[in-house]
Amino acid sequence: MSKVKYNKLPELIPQEIIERVSKLSPAQLCDGMKDLGILRDGCMDASLMPVDENKIMIGTAYTVDTEEGDNFPIHVAIYQGKPGYVLVVAGKGHTERAYIGDLMGAAADAIGLNGIVIDGFVRDKVGLKELNIPIYAKGFMQRGPSKVGPGEINTVVTCAGVKVEPGDLIFGDYDGVTVIPRDRIEEVLEKAEKKSAYEEERRKTIAEYVACRDNNEELPDIAPGWVNEMKDKLGI
Repeated sequence: MSKVKYNKLPELIPQEIIERVSKLSPAQLCDGMKDLGILRDGCMDASLMPVDENKIMIGTAYTVDTEEGDNFPIHVAIYQGKPGYVLVVAGKGHTERAYIGDLMGAAADAIGLNGIVIDGFVRDKVGLKELNIPIYAKGFMQRGPSKVGPGEINTVVTCAGVKVEPGDLIFGDYDGVTVIPRDRIEEVLEKAEKKSAYEEERRKTIAEYVACRDNNEELPDIAPGWVNEMKDKLGI
């Protein structure tokens, strides 16, 4: 049997950070990274979507590097995982075989992983959807995986177009998956929280407009301030 290069699990991200993140969205975090000039804004490929869009995934990344539908290193990683971690599988976008099915998903669920992200295909869609664990993949294929090895666990990988280091923060919802570099979490959160506050004010403005419209009152300006500023600048 081929050997798998295995490195130890990274330190979990502190719970207080996880709680701050849970009040935001992956989209807001992407906006925060865009403001900071972080490459690709941490957004994984648009084709990487949840098996169940009702589940939210937040946790500390640990990684697997594999290819061509080989899930042996994924097995090794799952069984050495712990609660709080999200397994990020750099599967090179392989589409000819499924990397996991509902049995591996159930094992990961039993262990308590916070999620699995797979740059490739999975199978047993209904069974995976019934689990508690959030799972993200690029599609579904009934053909089973190979079991060859080798592979690498907890190394720097590229998954769905984004560089992921063990210990990074992973956040997924119905829109997709966002990766925040561990050494940039605090500044990204500050930007994202400002964006969240701005969006809340916009919702209030829109609600006020609707109320005035329904009551046949004078309508307030519904356009964001920056739009009016750009219109003035461009002479519109």
